[in-house]
Amino acid sequence: MYHEGISRITAADIAVAKRLGYVVKLLGIAERDDVTGEIAVRVHPAMVPLHHPLASVRESYNAVFVEGGAVGSLMFYGRGAGGGPTASAVLGDVIDAAVNLSKGTHGTIGAFSKAVVRPIDETSAEYLLSLEVADKPGVLHAVTGVFARNGVSIRAAEQEGIGADARLVFITHDAKESAVQATVRELRELDVVSRVGGLLRVVGS
Repeated sequence: MYHEGISRITAADIAVAKRLGYVVKLLGIAERDDVTGEIAVRVHPAMVPLHHPLASVRESYNAVFVEGGAVGSLMFYGRGAGGGPTASAVLGDVIDAAVNLSKGTHGTIGAFSKAVVRPIDETSAEYLLSLEVADKPGVLHAVTGVFARNGVSIRAAEQEGIGADARLVFITHDAKESAVQATVRELRELDVVSRVGGLLRVVGS
């Protein structure tokens, strides 16, 4: 399963997300394709719109957000860390184990069919990518040309000065992970790009 932590997320990435109306959250995502039956499973930081229910989950609270065809959107919310919640969960497991041992049984959560997991490169999302570049003519043309060559469409862009350089921030339209990663690799090779910042997927928009 693809997993990515928060070590590459910077204060600048969080500030950009906030300015654009998002918060950054570490999410575990599981999606089922109703046509192919494939499951896309991944863990990574993501930008969540401020109006989305998951944006309000803070501190020791955790949440599970579910979207279903018949039930619509549901969110299960509660404390997931701290002495009390942790002790409750551990004690519940101990009690289940004791009951199973005393009765000579074991717990079950039912039978599941074997699923095909879709590789991360074949998943799609909107992305936010920030770059630090030389502030001179032709740079924007060179950078956007990389997006175009890899088939990644830009939905929005902004530029701000940072001393003698500039920061470019792009939000893409829905794009395949493999195309976005190819774009990032090519951008790192450009002489005018001094730093490729955080790559954040956008969910819930």
